[in-house]
Amino acid sequence: MSQRILIVDDDPHIRQLLVFALEKAGFATRDAEDGEAALAAIANAAPDLVVLDINMPRMNGLEVCRRLRGESDVPILFLSSRDEEIDRVLGIELGADDYVVKPFSPREVTARISAILRRTGSQSMKVETPLAMGRGRLGLDPDGWIASWDGQELTLTVTEFSILRALAAAPSKVFSRDAIIDRLRGPGFAITDRTVDSHVRNLRGKFAQVGGHDVIETRAGVGYRLGACQGGGA
Repeated sequence: MSQRILIVDDDPHIRQLLVFALEKAGFATRDAEDGEAALAAIANAAPDLVVLDINMPRMNGLEVCRRLRGESDVPILFLSSRDEEIDRVLGIELGADDYVVKPFSPREVTARISAILRRTGSQSMKVETPLAMGRGRLGLDPDGWIASWDGQELTLTVTEFSILRALAAAPSKVFSRDAIIDRLRGPGFAITDRTVDSHVRNLRGKFAQVGGHDVIETRAGVGYRLGACQGGGA
């Protein structure tokens, strides 16, 4: 069964362009012209991934992302203009998985979508992981994409879970931001250090809400590694 992609953009030309490219690549598509229509379409039939423009009338992409993250971990790929860097960062902090800057190549968008969906499908990351992982009060089920603290399941985005899994697979190793990017998406992927920092900040915030203040440790000037996961460091 083809994976379902919802394309949300107020520009009909962009929607048509992406529908053509994605269906040619084997995806099933639907499209919506604004945020309100997107939420209605998602409520009617949940997609496997949402391509979401940031700057739209009636309800912008950031608000759509915020509402979706309140109830769903569906992967989100943002489309943004070059002058929307602050909005892109905010989108990542709200829980988007990636972004592409306009003007873009339909082939690039298709490749980004495929990369995100591979991480939620049967294919694993390059890091070899056991069926179950954990440290201290942290539990991870890589096959089920489940993260928990003291047995309480947390809702993480695809990218957040992937970062946590990469750190947990080598708990004594300090990962640079570049190393994290390479582990998740392959060398040379066009993503910034700031994006990695935003996802790590999101992870810390979610675990802190349930008492996990020491899940990720920062080594100044180097990068990140898995913390003690005992609940300290508030």
